[in-house]
Amino acid sequence: MELNSVYSEIILEAANSKKNFRKLDNPDIEELGHNPSCGDELTIYAKIKDGVIEDASFTGEGCAISRASTSIMIDLIKGKTESEAKELISIFLGMIRGEEISKEDFKRLKDARMFEGIKQLPARAKCATLAWHTLENIIEK
Repeated sequence: MELNSVYSEIILEAANSKKNFRKLDNPDIEELGHNPSCGDELTIYAKIKDGVIEDASFTGEGCAISRASTSIMIDLIKGKTESEAKELISIFLGMIRGEEISKEDFKRLKDARMFEGIKQLPARAKCATLAWHTLENIIEK
C-alpha cells in the first residue's frame, strides 16, 4: 500500500470520527474559528484545570481536512499542559509553513505529521491550520 494512500485513509477516518465531534458539557472556554476563504467554521471547547487540558471537543462544519486536523489535534493535546499544547501548535504551524523542524519535534506531532505535505497546497493548508490557530487563541486567553 502506498504511503499517500495510508495517509488518505487516516485523514478520512479522523474526519468521519465522532469521538471528538461533540459539544463538551460545561466547557471552561469555547472559541469559534472561521476560514472565510472556504467557509469552514468550527467551535473548539475545552476544560482546563490547573493549566492542564483535561478534555476538548469540537463542533461545526468543514471539509475533511479541517475536521481531520481538528480531531487529530484534540487527541494530541488532551492531558497536556497549556505550555505543551502551545509548543505543539508552534511545531505544527512551522511544519505547515515549511520550516525546518527537528526529528524529535516531528515525532511529537504523532498523526498530525501526515499533514506535512499540505504545505504544497496553500488553500488546503488554511483548512489544516484552522483548529490549531483557534486553539492558539484559546491558550492566549
